[in-house]
Amino acid sequence: MTRANRVTRMIRVVVVDDEALVRSGFELILNASEDVRVVATAVGADAVETVRRERPDVLLLDIRMPDVDGLSVLRAVRALPEPPVVAMLTTFDTDEYVLTALRTGAAGFLLKDTEPDQLAQLVRTLCAGGVVLSPTATHAVLRGRPDAAEDEGVARVGRLSEREREVLVLVAEGLSNGEIGARIHLSAGTVKDHVSTILGKLRVTGRVQAALLAQRAGLL
Repeated sequence: MTRANRVTRMIRVVVVDDEALVRSGFELILNASEDVRVVATAVGADAVETVRRERPDVLLLDIRMPDVDGLSVLRAVRALPEPPVVAMLTTFDTDEYVLTALRTGAAGFLLKDTEPDQLAQLVRTLCAGGVVLSPTATHAVLRGRPDAAEDEGVARVGRLSEREREVLVLVAEGLSNGEIGARIHLSAGTVKDHVSTILGKLRVTGRVQAALLAQRAGLL
């Protein structure tokens, strides 16, 4: 692979956490990968400006910070013209804010004690459009009380075609478009079209919200 190709394929990451040790640890681990680069780290107060300046592909954002609420940062970042994929960092995968963050647009959760050899792959999954949720976090989501929009969304799931429901299940399992295509023998472009159609029919803005509806509808 040429240097130009490596640059083209590089996944740009920003890490936002109030603890310097967490920021430096994630930076050290991720920068050891050939295709992932931490382009900046920041504390909560500088998060939105750092994202605006660096334009990362993936933002790893602490959900609990003393100076700024992580959910407020998430909302501000999601409102940017070209927001990155955002995964929340948390110490406990039963964090009470899991469901709120997912409904707000987070693409998943990463535990701060995630195994180092898994971290880069999880970032790749996020960048490719996949969903990253620990099993315990998924159970917490399922236990949460659905809101009115989710109740209506579950009804829309029932009106999807058989192929669309098949794709939705694979989206909910966290697969990227390429992985879904390989599983059901479709091109990544065709899968992308199916996903766009599914999001439109379900009236949601992202794959995580679609995954939540799939779970609520009993497809998993």
